[in-house]
Amino acid sequence: QLQLVESGGGLVQPGGSLKLSCVVSGFTLNYGAIGWFRQAPGKEREGVLCISSSNGITNYADSVKGRFTISRGNAENTVLLQMNSLKPEDTAVYYCTGRGASSCPPPYPREYDYWGQGTHVTVSS
Repeated sequence: QLQLVESGGGLVQPGGSLKLSCVVSGFTLNYGAIGWFRQAPGKEREGVLCISSSNGITNYADSVKGRFTISRGNAENTVLLQMNSLKPEDTAVYYCTGRGASSCPPPYPREYDYWGQGTHVTVSS
């Protein structure tokens, strides 16, 4: 069983940046890929980025290419989502998610086993 806890959300102006953190705890020896999803009000949950256990990156959303990056933090069991050049349409609840398999799956929530509680990101002037 994995626990994932997100932090770093908040209110930011268009064009600004935020860095989200996901701390993975629990039975971490077997955890594999970690993904970030987001869900805007009234919309389905959307995959953003994934990092595999070997640090391969999969981009799920064309809309974030060149603006968002995923990486492993210096702290053990931490995955980061750096978001630059934020737009109002990036406003959503951002979720960290994990699975036992090592590779990044297709961008569907059902492919993941564990979810954090989410952190709110609001991009507005």
